[in-house]
Parts: sequence; C-alpha cells; structure tokens
Amino acid sequence: MAPAGTLWTIPAQATGRIIRATAALAGVEIALPESYEHFVDNKKPEFLAKFSHGKIPAWEGADGFKLFEGAAIARYIASLGSNANLLGLTPEDAGLVDQWSHLVESELDHHTSLISYITSGILPYTKPTHTFSLERQARTLDTLENHLKTSTFFVGERITLADITVAGFVYRGVARTIDAPARAKIPNLIRHLETIVNQPKLKDIFGSIEYIEKGLEYKPPAKEKKEPKPAAAPTPKAEKKPKKEEAEDDDEPAVPAEPKVKNPLDDLPKSTFNLEDWKRAYSNKETRGAGGAIEWFYDNYDPEGFSIWRVDFKYNEELTQTFMSNNQIGGFFNRLEASRKYLFGSIGVLGTSGNSAIAGVFITRGPEIKATVDAAPDWESYAYKKLDVKGNEEDKKFFEAALAWDLELDGKAWTDGKNFK
Repeated sequence: MAPAGTLWTIPAQATGRIIRATAALAGVEIALPESYEHFVDNKKPEFLAKFSHGKIPAWEGADGFKLFEGAAIARYIASLGSNANLLGLTPEDAGLVDQWSHLVESELDHHTSLISYITSGILPYTKPTHTFSLERQARTLDTLENHLKTSTFFVGERITLADITVAGFVYRGVARTIDAPARAKIPNLIRHLETIVNQPKLKDIFGSIEYIEKGLEYKPPAKEKKEPKPAAAPTPKAEKKPKKEEAEDDDEPAVPAEPKVKNPLDDLPKSTFNLEDWKRAYSNKETRGAGGAIEWFYDNYDPEGFSIWRVDFKYNEELTQTFMSNNQIGGFFNRLEASRKYLFGSIGVLGTSGNSAIAGVFITRGPEIKATVDAAPDWESYAYKKLDVKGNEEDKKFFEAALAWDLELDGKAWTDGKNFK
C-alpha cells in the first residue's frame, strides 16, 4: 500500500507520536522524510513555501494536500481510516473526542511544557508560575481520573482519537511532571495509559513508559568560586611633597565632582506611613484576615503622604501566552528599579492565553504617579487611575483583590503576577 503522505516530525515530539499512533490504528500508511534536522530544515525556503509557519508536525499528502498543527493532522488521519471509527460513531461522539483531546493538550501538556521551560532555564523561573502550572495540571488529571472511574475509554466502548491523545500527553507527563505522589491519585488514568501504549500496533511507537519519581525542579546555577588573589607586593611610599608645591605642579585644574541629583519626591512632607515597613508586612503576613497585611495597611496608611493607583495595560488585545505577559510585567518592574524606595506594586495577568489582561495596583510616594513610574520607558503603555480606598467601596475591593492575587475582571480570573517591593 502506498503511503497516504509524508509526516515531518521528530521522535521525541509528543504530537508527532500521537499522529503516528493514530495512523497505525487507522490502518493509514504514512512516510517519514529520509532526513530531517529540526531548526534547520524547517527554516529553509522550500519548507516554508509548503508550511508557512515553519512548525512541525507538518503533513504533505500524496494528493498534494498540506496541513500543519498536530491536532488537525491527527484528526485528518483518523478520518482517513473510516473503518476504525477513531472519531466515534456519531457527531456527538466526534464532539466528545475533540473535547477530551483539546482539554488534555491545553490544560495538561501546556503546563508540562511550561514547567520544563522554566526549570531548565529556557524561560525565567518563578515559583508562582511553577505552583500555578502544577495546580492546573492536577486539576486536569483529576477530571480525567474521575471519568475513567466508570469508563474504560473516553468515548464509547472502543479506542478513539481521544484515548490516543490523552495517552500521548500523559505518556510525556509521567516522564517529567506527573511524579510518584501525583500518580498515586490517578490509578485509573495510569491503567488507561498502559492499556493504550501497549496495544500491539503502538508498542514500537511509544516504547516503554518512563516514570519519574520526583517532578522536574528548578536548580539555581552554582556560583563560581573566586580564586583568592595573591597578596600584592608592598609598594614603596611616595615622597610626600609640601602642599604648596603639590598645588603648583598640577597642570590641570581639579574637575569638580558632579552634584548628586536629588529626587523631587524627597522634598515632599514627611509621612507617618513607612513604605519599607509595609513591604515587610506584606511579605511576612497573610494578605487577608485578622492580623493580616491588609489590616496592617489600613491601620498605618497615610493618604497625605502616599497615594494608591489602579494600573491597566492599554493593549490587552496584543497579549498572547499568559506566561509571556507575566514576563512583561517583570520587565516593567525591572525598569522601575530607580523608584524602588518610593513605590510598591502588585500587578497580575488575568484570564487565559489568547484572552487575557494585565491589571493591578501601585502605592506611590506623593499625590501623583508620574514621578515614580516615568523611570520606565514603557510607563505610558499603562493607564493609571487614582483609587480612594477609604471612601469608595469598588476602589477598596479592587485594591484588596490585587494585593491578595484574587482579582477578577470581566470574567477573567487572576492567573499569575508579580510584586514590586
């Protein structure tokens, strides 16, 4: 039987493995290119002429039909093997296949990838991002586990594309982030994984399952040990000249030291509110509740010396991945370093990738915000609105939610964030 087409992928790619498994169960013959070097061949003009985005997996059918994006290719291959019923028997079945496939890719494998990126140093590591990804992954595993408590497969009574996709991404997860304690909570999902990958037609595609005992963790790079400098040989003392002669020997007049630039915020009247004490209280206390940081703030806040501002990114429609938006906040904060003694911030990403916003609050010295934030070149990309936390209930709720990282706007819940302190 002649191959239905050629699939560009690499052995370790999860989506490529899912497509190959789908083809095996569908009875569709596919070919792999004789040679393919990732990040080289997919950047060549001849590859980009066929697949404009330069991504793999990519499919070129024997009939000339071209397709990229793993989920789309897997579904197309499944449809070619109609007798296998990998898309189910009814339109409702097909919808459920898409449901489970999309869930496991967007909510499980996405966070497996993100944890891999931040623990390996490809992306900057932050503990909140790591924790958030593990929580989202655990929630998804729980959903999958609950379904399999009463079902052998995800759709109907036979293997479908949903089972192949779930198993393909769980197979990748158990080798990276779904460690022994996490697996103990999902015995039915592990049973399902082992059932699928050990199908006679799929054993060679998946190989043996690698179970990690402890999930990926971030290890800071080791500091280089400085070699002790050899003791410098004593230098002979120069002959001391009389002050008058020293002045006469100077060919150039002494250059006066540049005057130290004073920040205009230092000239503001003294305030009873100490920003450094607030930063310590916020860092060391629970945010809400009796004795918490918010209570401490209201007990000590002096509106005569400080002001509170709502911060909103002006161009939310340009935001894509939430972790990239969080990195953007980090970059903004880095550029505000010169204002650290005058400013506190709690700003976060709300929503999901492709549908998110950046919002939060600043506490600043003085009655206006510009003097502190214009240290950052991109400060004008944000809108600022002064909040009245003592006289306006909506302002107070917004302020407290931004501090507690549970702010929600227009149905978008807090996803991740950073503090400037």
